[in-house]
Amino acid sequence: MTVFEKQIAEVKEILQFENYAQAIKRIIDFTLDTEDILHYKQTNDFLDWYDTHESSPEVKEKLTDLLNNLQLSLASKAIQPQETIISIANLKKVYNSNFALGPINLDIKSGEIIGLVGENGNGKTTLLRSICGELHPTSGTIHYNFDYSDLYDLRTQLVYIPQRTDTWRGSMYQNLEFTASCYGYKPEENNLVVDLVVTRLGLRKFRNYNWNGLSSGYKMRFELARMLLRKPKILLIDEPLANLDILAQQTVLDDFRNIANSPFRPIAIVLSSQQLYEVEKTSNQVVFLKQGIQRNLKEDTTEEKCFMVEFETTESISVLKEKLAKLQLLSLEQNGGTLIGTFPIEVTIATFMKTLIHEQIEVNYLRNITNSTRRFFVK
Repeated sequence: MTVFEKQIAEVKEILQFENYAQAIKRIIDFTLDTEDILHYKQTNDFLDWYDTHESSPEVKEKLTDLLNNLQLSLASKAIQPQETIISIANLKKVYNSNFALGPINLDIKSGEIIGLVGENGNGKTTLLRSICGELHPTSGTIHYNFDYSDLYDLRTQLVYIPQRTDTWRGSMYQNLEFTASCYGYKPEENNLVVDLVVTRLGLRKFRNYNWNGLSSGYKMRFELARMLLRKPKILLIDEPLANLDILAQQTVLDDFRNIANSPFRPIAIVLSSQQLYEVEKTSNQVVFLKQGIQRNLKEDTTEEKCFMVEFETTESISVLKEKLAKLQLLSLEQNGGTLIGTFPIEVTIATFMKTLIHEQIEVNYLRNITNSTRRFFVK
């Protein structure tokens, strides 16, 4: 089964559970994949109908028909292979004697999401700005493995969305129409594509709003919509989750994953964030930066691997050390409001939980961080 066939099967399952909001997003993705004005019109016709028939029993049937038509149309389209589109080797950026980024070694592949994590002031924004060409490396190389004619063309294919975006004038929809007209969309497809992208990113109800009428979260969604109209090879996004609640964070990350994983128009996404666990669940690779130094979890061999667990309990540290001794506890450290327990790698989450039950240790929170960059934050 191909990636596309798996994605079609997932959407059919979503439809069975009548999760129409999620199904519509994926159907819009497939519609944009066709790059066919006929499919643009068919999906937009459904969206216009759906605006006033959201509770109609016909919704599932209409969405199923759309999906089947898109499946037939895309079945013969070539699936794009995953490729390394940017190679970074020994990149260093020195600002002054107090801070230097690097060396950074990183391959960025199409269809992948890379999460940059670390505390503030450790080089995440510097790395993003270096990749997009806003900052020139002090040493090392950034090689772009695709054709571009000049710096302007490069910046068209490689888009950076900063945490604080510029103010714009007019309505959101007018701005997106203008963007589409500047990046190769024909007049007859301009509004069709803009309507699809606006709906895909949850902006349909806000399309006529101006800058002052949008929250920070929706301004970020607008920027993403504007950048997607440019058909980039890579999106570099600085702190996209900063102004979102936990539910909105999960929705946006799910959108990123589906946008990146298009079988026909894959996009690489590099995002920085303080939301460690949410980013780890979504990313194919996580890069941890501390004082500008890179550590990749999968490749990190600088220390002996241990089983590490983060948890909260009302028990005292002295009592815990006694009760957890049978698991050959190596260390127990307090980190903020939580405890970090380190054990030999032979210990598993199952054996740890069995010990908690046997020793009657009540916990309010528990997370296995053995394979999480969270463990870098406690060193």
